[in-house]
Amino acid sequence: MNLYLVQHAEAKTDAEDPQRPLSDKGFAEIDKTARLLSERVRPTVNVIIHSGKLRAQQTAEVLADYLNPVGGIKPANGLEPKAEPSVWADQLRVISENVMLVGHLPHLSRLTSRLLCGDENKATVNFTNAGIVCLAKDDSGQWSVQWMIVPGICE
Repeated sequence: MNLYLVQHAEAKTDAEDPQRPLSDKGFAEIDKTARLLSERVRPTVNVIIHSGKLRAQQTAEVLADYLNPVGGIKPANGLEPKAEPSVWADQLRVISENVMLVGHLPHLSRLTSRLLCGDENKATVNFTNAGIVCLAKDDSGQWSVQWMIVPGICE
């Protein structure tokens, strides 16, 4: 099973728009990342799940345009910035299909650390807006980092 963790693309500030949609730069960066992902990696993603916040939803929609997940995109609880990582760590124990989670910091960082080393307070991966980290779970349930894509990687 592959798990694709995506930090939402750059959003407008609260002062610009309290709903915090993606900025023009954010749309451009996630488009580049999604295009690179679909052309070079060509992953099979069964479903894209996002936090429900507008910036995460818009990021998920751009990714879905390139990846065409059979399960579509859907919001879910437990992916908010300050959500408890154990919620998704527990859910991922029983999921066997390839899933993409689109969320926020610090949650994504804490979830990744919990999966990789069992300690959500250790820094294991530095996320960036519109970046994707691929983790793989082996048959014994152990997680490992497979690759990472960040905007500008091929500029």
